[in-house]
Amino acid sequence: MNSDREQILGRVRAALAPLAERAALPDWERDLVRMRQMQGITDLAATFCARLKGVNGTPLQSTAELTDLLTKNGWTRGYCDPVLLPSLDAALAGLRVETSYDRTRVDDYAFGITRATAAIAETGTVVLTDRDTSTRLAALAPWAHIVVLKRADIFPDIPAALAALPADPNIIWVTGPSKTADVEGILIEGVHGPGVQAVLLV
Repeated sequence: MNSDREQILGRVRAALAPLAERAALPDWERDLVRMRQMQGITDLAATFCARLKGVNGTPLQSTAELTDLLTKNGWTRGYCDPVLLPSLDAALAGLRVETSYDRTRVDDYAFGITRATAAIAETGTVVLTDRDTSTRLAALAPWAHIVVLKRADIFPDIPAALAALPADPNIIWVTGPSKTADVEGILIEGVHGPGVQAVLLV
């Protein structure tokens, strides 16, 4: 005899089961969402950096700039994706950097360094996926989030990025620091996530 609990859990399991067939995504007119200003742009990295600054993000052109950002703000303890650590080891020398994120000590991490899957030049947006982001909490909980972005992974606009992104159900679009505004329009950064969003281009 099935208990109510087993019936409920059975329905939850059935709802979570993969679909045998997925409906095709609707077609849409991509030119309707392309910014005219992006036409003819060839230097995607420069455009991305300019747009990132426009949303209060911080572009970093070298590991020396990363070191300077961390030391001048007194951010001495943080997390770094273990895949990235060998290339950033010299830049992080003298800091307490962990490659395993301890969820019981969330407040101990002043910064988190993770990998980006892509970026969008037109909006200064960084794209994070579970495939490439080693620990999602490291991208969302510390005051400063530094994402390492390959220049080759910068797309001109949203349609181009969508066409190239993996079929990942958990894609995070990050456009500058976390922000919110009250009814009076007073903008506050760093309320629901990082107050500093930096991008190291490699």
